[in-house]
Amino acid sequence: MQRVVCPGSFDPVTNGHLDIVSRAAGLYDEVWVAVLVNITKHSLFSVDERVEMLREVTKSYGNVRIERFHGLLVDFCAANGITAVVKGLRAVSDFEYEMQMAQMNYRLAKVETLFMTTNPLYSFLSSSLVKEIAKYGGDVSGLVPDYVLDRLRARLAEE
Repeated sequence: MQRVVCPGSFDPVTNGHLDIVSRAAGLYDEVWVAVLVNITKHSLFSVDERVEMLREVTKSYGNVRIERFHGLLVDFCAANGITAVVKGLRAVSDFEYEMQMAQMNYRLAKVETLFMTTNPLYSFLSSSLVKEIAKYGGDVSGLVPDYVLDRLRARLAEE
């Protein structure tokens, strides 16, 4: 069974993230989406909220599983029988950073990294950009799933 992981913070999950997850789901037996627990980073949504949103927006995929992780990704992979990481690349600048991570993951635990180019519709898209635009009242519909859009608007209305 081919099991891969798509790791990230997903704060919030965007249509770009879902593009990579859905394409990976079409190629592999199991895709684990691993939400990074990073207590040093201030997030808009808690880890539990991000996991819940991801479960909601990926529920139509029978082979996608949502989990949380902290520490080294290679340890998460080893504990769960995962042999490869799938990462989306938006630009050359993404590749430079991701290549270093891929080489280190391979050196540490022989975990392969597979790069998937992002759909050009989402090549500019990042969670931080979505948060920034939404914070100032900009329209981010079409950039995040409708369910996430509703949660994003509700959260920003609380602040």
